Amino acid sequence: MVKLLKVLSQLQFLSPSNLGRLFVAIRQNGINLMLLFTLTERAGSQKTALVDSRETVTYLELKSRCEHLAYHFANQYGVKKGQKVAFLCHNHSSFVQGMFAASRLGADIYMLHSSMSQLQFNRLVEEQPFDLLIYDDEFENLIENSSYERSTFVSYHEEKVSINSLSDSKRHKKGKLPAASSGKIVLLTGGTTGKPKQVTHKPSLFHFLAPFAALMNRLQLPSFNTAYIATPIYHGYGIAILLSFLALGKQVVIQESFDVQRACDLIRRHKVEVVTVVPLMIHKMLRHDPTSLHSLACIASGGAKLHPVLVREVHNELGSVLYNLYGTSEAGLNLIATPEDLHYDANTLGRRIPGGDLKVVKDGAEVEPGAIGEFCIRNKWSMQSRKNRWIQTGDVGYRDENGYYFLCGRIDDLIISAGNNIYPGEVETVLRDHPNVEDAAVVGIEDVYAGHILKAYVQLYDEKLTEEELVSWLRERLTTYQLPREIVFVDELPYTAVGKLDRKRLEWM
Repeated sequence: MVKLLKVLSQLQFLSPSNLGRLFVAIRQNGINLMLLFTLTERAGSQKTALVDSRETVTYLELKSRCEHLAYHFANQYGVKKGQKVAFLCHNHSSFVQGMFAASRLGADIYMLHSSMSQLQFNRLVEEQPFDLLIYDDEFENLIENSSYERSTFVSYHEEKVSINSLSDSKRHKKGKLPAASSGKIVLLTGGTTGKPKQVTHKPSLFHFLAPFAALMNRLQLPSFNTAYIATPIYHGYGIAILLSFLALGKQVVIQESFDVQRACDLIRRHKVEVVTVVPLMIHKMLRHDPTSLHSLACIASGGAKLHPVLVREVHNELGSVLYNLYGTSEAGLNLIATPEDLHYDANTLGRRIPGGDLKVVKDGAEVEPGAIGEFCIRNKWSMQSRKNRWIQTGDVGYRDENGYYFLCGRIDDLIISAGNNIYPGEVETVLRDHPNVEDAAVVGIEDVYAGHILKAYVQLYDEKLTEEELVSWLRERLTTYQLPREIVFVDELPYTAVGKLDRKRLEWM
C-alpha cells in the first residue's frame, strides 16, 4: 500500500476527487489498459497522446477510438474474456488502439515479432488457435501462406474495413460493455527461424508497481514531456515505456521502423527528452547528426550490452543522460544503471530495483561478490511470479562488493580452451578499451589440442593498428589462455535488427 500511495502521489492522483474517479472507473470497467485514460483525464483531453508517421492523436481521440474499437471487436468478432487476440504490427497508433480495445474486453494479448519467418509463423498458428489476428497489410502473404483460417483484421488500409477506417467513421455504441480485467500479455521471444518461446505476463496493478516506480524515480520520467519509442512496442521494454508515459499523460512519438535520419529529425522537431533505444541505435544517431540529439535528457538503453566506448561518446556529446536497463522477457526489468552508476563503471548494469531478488549462482549455490555465475531472478512481476520460482536467465556475470552487477555473456557463449572457462564478453570488453578499437567480437574455433581457441573480429577507428601491436597490448591485460590466437580486422561487425551481436554470421565472415 505504501508503494501504491507513492506512485499515485507521483501521478498527482491523491486528491479525494481523483481517487474517487479511479475507483468508479475500476468498478464500471474493470482493471485494464483503458484505466490509464482515467488517470490522464485531469491533464486535459486535448493534450497530444500519440504521434506516428500518419497522424497526431489527442487523449480524448485515443480514448474514444479505443472504446469504439472495443465495441466493434465485441459485436463483430465476439471478442471477450479468455479469448486470444494476436498482433502482427509495427509501431503505430492502430497497434496501440487495438491493444487497448482487446484489453478492455479482457482478452489475452499476443504480441508477435514482426520479423517472423514463414516457418515460425506456420508453427505458431498451428499451436495457438488465435480468435482474432490484427496485422499490418505487408504481412498478408505470410498469413495467406499459412494454415490460419480464423478472423483477421487489418490495421491500416485504404479500401478494407480497418482500424484506421473505424477511427474516421461515426461511432455508435450498442449497449454497455461488461466490466473486464485484462487477460494475459504474451510476448514471443527467440529467433526468426526456430520455435518461438512464449513469455506470459498477467497484468496486475500491485505487482507492477515496483518496476513502474523504479522507472519513475531513477529515470525521473515525471519531469519530462515527450518520449520517442525507437524500440519495437512488442518487446517488453518498448511497451513498458509506452504505458508509463501514457499513465503520466505525456506525449509519445512512435514510428513503424527505425531509420537513423528520420529518428534524428523526430527528436529535433518534437524536442524529445526521453528516447528508448538499443545501443546500436544511439551509436548510429551519434554518427549521423549528434546536434539533433541535444534536447535528450534521458536515453534509456536496453536489449543488448552497452559498450563502454559508447558510454563515453554519449557523455562527451550530450552529458549525463544515458541509462542502462537490464531485464529479460521472462523476468521483466530488474537492474537500472543511472548516469552516476555508469560514471562509477561504464560496464555496469547498475543496481537492483526494489522488490526483486537477483542472485549469482554457480553449481547450484550462490557465489560471493566478484565470482562469476548465472543470474537467477525472482520477483512479483515475472512470468513465474505466482509460482514464486527463481528464473534462470542464461546470462552470466557477477556482483561487486558495492552491489553493482556486471554482465560477462551468455551460458551458451562459454568457450572451454585447454580446460579453462572463458566468456567472450570479458575479452571483448578489454578489446574495446583499446583507444583505436571501435568494436570487437570473440568466438571459439575448434582446435585439435586445446578443444577450442579464441578468434577475435575487430573493427578499428582507423587502420594504424597491427595484429602484433594489439596482441602486445592485450598481454598486459589478459591471462594467457584469454588471448586470441587469431585476430581478423573487419570493416563492420554484424548485428541483428534489435541490436544484438550476430555471432552466427561471424562464422561466414
